[in-house]
Amino acid sequence: MADDLVVRASGLCKYFGDRLVVDGVDLEVPQGRIYGVLGPNGAGKTTTLRMLLGILEPDRGSRTIFGHANPRAVGDRIGYLPEERGLYPAMKCREAIAFMGALRGLDWKEGRARAGDLLEAAGLGHAVDDKIRKLSKGMAQLVQLLGSIVHRPDLIVLDEPFSGLDPVNQERLEALIRAEQERGATIVFSTHVMAHAERLCDRLAIIAGGRRRFEGTVDDARAKLPMHALYTPRVAGNGLAALLPADAVPAGDGFRFLLPADGIEPVLERVMKGGHGIAGLSIERPSLHDAFVRIVGRDNMGDVE
Repeated sequence: MADDLVVRASGLCKYFGDRLVVDGVDLEVPQGRIYGVLGPNGAGKTTTLRMLLGILEPDRGSRTIFGHANPRAVGDRIGYLPEERGLYPAMKCREAIAFMGALRGLDWKEGRARAGDLLEAAGLGHAVDDKIRKLSKGMAQLVQLLGSIVHRPDLIVLDEPFSGLDPVNQERLEALIRAEQERGATIVFSTHVMAHAERLCDRLAIIAGGRRRFEGTVDDARAKLPMHALYTPRVAGNGLAALLPADAVPAGDGFRFLLPADGIEPVLERVMKGGHGIAGLSIERPSLHDAFVRIVGRDNMGDVE
């Protein structure tokens, strides 16, 4: 797996004055994956991404991108959407995207052609010749994203890309991220919204208080908590509770309890033999929100949605 890592960071630390804002963060991003950096605002996500890209130098630790210790040496292979948005308001959409591609070495004519295709695919074909100042905030944000991928980078780094977008443009952005992965790109994005991480990420890191608290898949995070069973009998009555696990508690017309280590089958066998039957049964998996609370503590939730 080490040979397939696009991004590797080890022990990244960064001080602003005497304040330690990133404290020993390790990250490993496999090629071709969507990797999320999840945490509240102020957790150190932006500073971590900027150190990965060489915008900031770490005070301690190391990082490599495509095996290079100097990220700027492979800058043309990277697309970056910063947290602070900024486009020239008098530029037309097509020219703004082509201009950003030219900064990464893309031919101007080719950039304009690709810009038109990207705008059309993103549902913004009608705005190809509109000036940036005429666009809504969400549309302008999508145009800036298109400008960061027009040169077809191998690594795309997006800092809070969903911030401020309405649901329609959020869906467009998710579709764009998946399309870039299908093209073969590796995507790293930061977010404080659970739903985006849960839907998109192959792997994720959870950062709180400047420290990495977890790294793995969404299922790995959920596995930090046990699953629950919700059982509804067909026939209730005395003696049912004694057939259920000791932690069973009433829930609606049935009972809720931790899924036993030996599975649900022995419980079902007992209630069937006891004549109570099964009117309903569901297994509840922990959510990413539940896992986040377990991993970082409720006091560190901040503005995570």
